[in-house]
Amino acid sequence: MSSPKLFVITGGPGAGKTTQIGALAHTGFAVAPEAGRHVILEQQARGGTALPWIDRQAFAQAMLAHDVDSYARLSATSGPVFCDRGIPDVIGYLRLEGIAVPEAIWRAAREHRYQERVFICPPWRAIYATDSERKQTPEIAEQTYAAMVAVYSELGYTLTEVPRGPVDTRVKFVREAVS
Repeated sequence: MSSPKLFVITGGPGAGKTTQIGALAHTGFAVAPEAGRHVILEQQARGGTALPWIDRQAFAQAMLAHDVDSYARLSATSGPVFCDRGIPDVIGYLRLEGIAVPEAIWRAAREHRYQERVFICPPWRAIYATDSERKQTPEIAEQTYAAMVAVYSELGYTLTEVPRGPVDTRVKFVREAVS
């Protein structure tokens, strides 16, 4: 059974997801921040090792815990909630890293269903940039996009590609699609 309120926006890094989520929040929507960035910042602040460049499995487990918590907390929210990635993204990450996906993560992805329509942002080299949390190359970003297409499709979600363009155009596209 899917959550009628939780909408995922996914794709590769640097495709404009987080900017779009921020713009949706600015217009009054509830949002769930990206687990990966949250985990990286939290781990860096406390000197932890659950980082993708130190311990990828611990990083995946920390992202899963963050996403499951966000899912539980935000499921009670009235109105649509936009999630910067979702639990299936953890599966895509592990696959990209060549790490076997534990059954517990598959189970979490099957049990915590989002709205059937998932918004996916295609690779967009014109806006791609690295930062202290995003260290991937544009090629890895494209591979990540393909991995997210595969995993969300396998889990039975319907992917809706968000068109490239100004933030307000992308926000309008998503708002109209969910209304």
